[in-house]
Amino acid sequence: MERDQFDQLALEHLDAVYRMALQLARHPDEAADLVQETYLRAARAAGRFQESGGGMRPWLFKILHNVFYTRLEKAKRQTSLSDGQADIASPDRSPDEPEPAWGMADLDWEQVDDRLKQAIDRLKPEYRSVLLLRGVEGMKYREIAEIQDIPIGTVMSRLHRARSILSQELAEFAEEKPRPAG
Repeated sequence: MERDQFDQLALEHLDAVYRMALQLARHPDEAADLVQETYLRAARAAGRFQESGGGMRPWLFKILHNVFYTRLEKAKRQTSLSDGQADIASPDRSPDEPEPAWGMADLDWEQVDDRLKQAIDRLKPEYRSVLLLRGVEGMKYREIAEIQDIPIGTVMSRLHRARSILSQELAEFAEEKPRPAG
């Protein structure tokens, strides 16, 4: 693949990569850093990229996933050594940290109840990322497994667990809103 063609194809997925980075990092500045590192690594590996069934987007998400968890592990090691602040956002946001942006994909998050947004936000990162990759980005189980370097069964398990947690947390909400007849 020519370099210009590679760059154009990679940039088509910039918004989706940023959305996922924001969900992982939970802070716009950290998300921007993750995206920059992801695209830098992708550019360095451009010669090794081969168009396969999944295409460029799952490949970029896999790089993003690796960058995020590498930084997270490095931050954990630094924190345990220095008992200082980590360089990357922790899974649990502090009260003064801004809420994540929810304008994802084609979903109208303005119409989504805040309780659902908050429930998704409270999921453990491994559950939240699988849920968002599947539900928002429309990825297949196989693609999610490749991105996160986990077995398909683990993807299915995490997705089931994420949905179960949301179902339990939002049981009251479901009772408030009557379902349409039909």
